[in-house]
Amino acid sequence: MVLGLSYFTHRRACQQKQDERASRIKSLPAPYHGPILTQDKLILSKSIEELVHDVHEGDIQPVDILRSYGKAAIAVHKKTNCVTEVMIVEAEKWAKSGINRQGPLAGIPVSLKDSMGVGGFDSSAGYSCNTGKPLQHDGGVVKLLKDAGAIPYVKTNLPVTLLSFESTNDVWGRSTNPHNSKYSPGGSTGGEAALLAAGGGRIGIGSDVAGSVRVPAHFSGIYSLRCSTGRWPKAGFTTSMPGQEGVPSVFSPMARTLEDLIYFTESVMSMKPWVYDHSVHALPWRELPSSIFDKDPQAKVGVLRTDGVVKPSPACARALEEVVSALKADGCTVEDISPPSPYEGLKIASHLLNSDGCKTFRSFFRTGEWEDPGAAQMSLYANLPRPIAYLWYLWVKYVRKDAIWADLLKGWGEKSTQEQWELVAKREAYRATWNDWWNENDFDFIITVPNATPAVLHGGMKQAVSSCGYTFLFNLLDYSCGVMPVTHVDKNLDQLDPSFKPSNGVERGAYSQYDATAMHGLPVGVQVVCRRQLEEWVLGWMKVVQTALRKHGKVYKLLELDDL
Repeated sequence: MVLGLSYFTHRRACQQKQDERASRIKSLPAPYHGPILTQDKLILSKSIEELVHDVHEGDIQPVDILRSYGKAAIAVHKKTNCVTEVMIVEAEKWAKSGINRQGPLAGIPVSLKDSMGVGGFDSSAGYSCNTGKPLQHDGGVVKLLKDAGAIPYVKTNLPVTLLSFESTNDVWGRSTNPHNSKYSPGGSTGGEAALLAAGGGRIGIGSDVAGSVRVPAHFSGIYSLRCSTGRWPKAGFTTSMPGQEGVPSVFSPMARTLEDLIYFTESVMSMKPWVYDHSVHALPWRELPSSIFDKDPQAKVGVLRTDGVVKPSPACARALEEVVSALKADGCTVEDISPPSPYEGLKIASHLLNSDGCKTFRSFFRTGEWEDPGAAQMSLYANLPRPIAYLWYLWVKYVRKDAIWADLLKGWGEKSTQEQWELVAKREAYRATWNDWWNENDFDFIITVPNATPAVLHGGMKQAVSSCGYTFLFNLLDYSCGVMPVTHVDKNLDQLDPSFKPSNGVERGAYSQYDATAMHGLPVGVQVVCRRQLEEWVLGWMKVVQTALRKHGKVYKLLELDDL
């Protein structure tokens, strides 16, 4: 396409989608434009398990639940720009005749990351070239949800490229953190996190290739589970990197409360998701006896204090220590750990994920289309002429004396088939090393920070793009893990020591975003990690952590609609 024509086509497509969204909101039936009433608040306050029970008993109609949550979602969107496709009018039809009213999710509105396929709607993934192409049929995930009785009602924002802890694109604009509009709600499933955190929904689905459901949970203050490959269906989605399997992306659940996350996960995994998606293992939900989580002696817990690249900020270190203290007080055996090098994992994962030299995610751009600053940094390095890239590596390593940053840059760029195979072999050897280490130490679970800092400022990923090691590590290992909120940044407790100096370029970029005073009130979470395919155990241990925190007076306060 001629460059000028491509630019105008892009701008026109973006304007059309934003106008369409505004028109859909404006034309919603009257109930969606009214205030949040007492009856709405009652519905919004109930867990999804309670609401499903009410639907099964005939005490409430699915359309009434939809109207309360649709109204709430629009209110949150006006504050955070979190919603993309507004499917509420169609959802009313589904609520009346298109769902299973006896299913495990009967009548429950569910929000979806924009990249998920719903019949009759675009699946743009933030690229204008994907607009104006509504899908003919529901994807496998949406079919499962409807068969379970759930009602898809909105889709939510993400970053173009899907490779950022921000959620901004030209098609839909920028999503903001409901706790502080100057900060990102996370990415790549950031719109989803903003919606759930502010009370515009209770359950949703996102995807995760380097932390994309976990970091948004940490930034925005919700709960999420990163499933291992083959446990959660993903059929019917759009991606920025089709065919990328070096570090596979997984779709996974997110929720406003832990109780909802557990119920949602069990409901989906009990629906035989392998029938809807060939990539899912025939491994149904495993009901674990409570004795596993109440055993004597108590759990053996490993604590990953640092990944050896970016030291956790004071706020994140404090949240981790609060969990450590609560578990110790509850009788758990808690030990600091020194596992196989997380930095080695970061290097392998980074080169695998971008082994095409960043060509694929860039191939969908139209002329003039905005690119996430972090992804742009990766593209810049990947496309430097090899002699210049090597000189840059030498300068960073020997002049700036930054071996960590230099070794991440070394060889950055497009890989040959042989180089790709070598990286996969390194991945498998690294996974085996971790497996041996875990066998030797026999931990029930590991806890660590989800990210070195709380939420980043808008545009902050330009500096912080490589600070993803605490989540990316477990994508490489394909471990099951979850994130839960613990506390909020406190300007009086979480100031950076004046003597602190970043030890490498990755740490420098991360800490360029840290300001405890400006961040005051932002959520801070913790990550719970188990081995592969142990989602039920992760959720069980998250419940143990939550119970221990509450026993000792640490109750996380969720954001409410009235707080916006």
